[in-house]
Amino acid sequence: MAAHPRTAEFAGLLYNAGASRVAIDALTDIDPTFAVDDAYAVQMINVNRAVGQGRSISGKKIGLTSKGMQTQLGVDEPDYGHLFSDMLHTDGRIPTDEFLQPKIEAEIAYILKEDLSGGSVSASDVIAATDYVVGAFEIVDSRVRDWRIKLPDTIADNASSGCYVLGERRFHPRDIDLPSITMKLYKNGEPAGEGTGAAVLGDPSVSVAWLSNKLWNYGVVLKKGEIVLSGALSSAPSASRGDVFEARFSEFGVIRAEFV
Repeated sequence: MAAHPRTAEFAGLLYNAGASRVAIDALTDIDPTFAVDDAYAVQMINVNRAVGQGRSISGKKIGLTSKGMQTQLGVDEPDYGHLFSDMLHTDGRIPTDEFLQPKIEAEIAYILKEDLSGGSVSASDVIAATDYVVGAFEIVDSRVRDWRIKLPDTIADNASSGCYVLGERRFHPRDIDLPSITMKLYKNGEPAGEGTGAAVLGDPSVSVAWLSNKLWNYGVVLKKGEIVLSGALSSAPSASRGDVFEARFSEFGVIRAEFV
C-alpha cells in the first residue's frame, strides 16, 4: 500500500506538539482520508526518531480494550503503542508539566521472560512466556486538542502514551486468576472508578496475545524483558498537579501516583 502523502508532516506535527506542550487539531480533521495503516506508519516515524535520540524501548501498551471505548471510537479491536524506559516512574511521582492533558488508568502489566512471536499466540502461550505480572498505572496523554480523537489519531500519537508506574507485588500468572482480580480507583481519597481483570477483553492474557499476533503482521516480536501494559480496568479520570491516585487491587495491593 502506498504511503499516505502527509505521513512525515503528521509525524512532525505530533512530535512538535509533544515537545512544545501545545496540542494540535486531530489529524483526521486535517485530512479525513487518514486511516489506521497510515497512523501506524506515523507512530513508527516518531518511535524511530526517539530511538535515534538515544531512548530505549521498554515494551508496549495496549489501548481500547474495553467495549465502551471501542464503541465510542467505532472500532472492533484494540490498538497499541510503544513504551520507553524513561517513561517509568518508579517513585510514583508524575511531573505534570511534561504532559498536556493527562488521564490515568489502572492496569495489569506483564513482564516477559521469553519472546512472543509467530502470529498464532494464545493466552496460554502468554502465560508460559511471562516472568511475572504486577498492578500498574498508565498515564495517558493526547497531543490532540481536548482529546477529540478518532482511532487513527490515537494510533499516530503512540496510542496516547504518557508514562507508567509499576507495582511491587509480583505474581506468576499461573498463580493468580487474572480475570477475577478487582480494582478500586481513588482520586484524592474519593472513588473514581472500579473494575476487574475481565474488563480487558475478558482476560488480560487474551489482550497480550492479540498484541503479539497484531505485531507479527508488521514483523515485530514482543521480546524477553519487555513490559506489556494490557489495558485499563476502568475509565480514565483526568489528572492535574496536586492530585493523588490510588489503585487498590485485590491481589496486587495498593499502587500510588502523585502529580507534582
